[in-house]
Amino acid sequence: FSSPRVDHVIIPEPLNVDRVCIGHRGVWWAEIETLGRIAHGSMPFLGDCAIRHMGALIARIERDLIPKLQKKTTNMPVVPKPANASTLNFNSLHGGQEETQGDSLPAPCVPDSARLVIDRRFLIEEELSEVKRELHEILQELQHARPEFRYKIRDLLEVSPVRIDEDDPVAKATANGILAVLGKPAEFVCSPGTYDQKHIDRIGRLKSCIAYGPGILELAHQPDEYVEIDDMLAAAKVMAFAAYELLTGKT
Repeated sequence: FSSPRVDHVIIPEPLNVDRVCIGHRGVWWAEIETLGRIAHGSMPFLGDCAIRHMGALIARIERDLIPKLQKKTTNMPVVPKPANASTLNFNSLHGGQEETQGDSLPAPCVPDSARLVIDRRFLIEEELSEVKRELHEILQELQHARPEFRYKIRDLLEVSPVRIDEDDPVAKATANGILAVLGKPAEFVCSPGTYDQKHIDRIGRLKSCIAYGPGILELAHQPDEYVEIDDMLAAAKVMAFAAYELLTGKT
């Protein structure tokens, strides 16, 4: 994905048929493991419960970090509106014995490990080093506040925010297609989540890249996600219009 083989890229994404997506927020995924000491469940005082340590971490994130993130906002046109701020999601949580099948009970043990995966979405105005530092500070404070608090943290994914100008050729051509097909001006937006523009930008070194396509953004990854057939047909016409304009220079 680089010139001269490729000049422009349109990535189909469900961002609404009248929108041109010119970028996305950044993301940091990390796995945090709190460590304990195993013991018999009837004598928890002989062990050290990793899940209780994890509970303390989650409580601190809820109390201190998430309200702080909600106050950080961006100048990027991120949609929907609440995604205009930094966010943190608890993606998954595992601790203690593995779940059993049927009617059997797990072994009665104090858990010596609990693992939390976080999904931190950050803004183009934020530095990744600062994003990580906010969480590391909480972990270090818990080490001082809680006896035997021990943890490991592992980076899973790092993606920087990206954005191109509204007057980039592929963005303009797609906006012209929306006006021609739908009869209304395009809305230029940025995505709350990442998509393949990060690879086009980072690996291909190609900046002229957008996301466009039918679908309702707020339904992404939900069980009732769908695309209207009329919107799919309209989006195909818009992309055909954009391709024709980019290839011929004619509108």
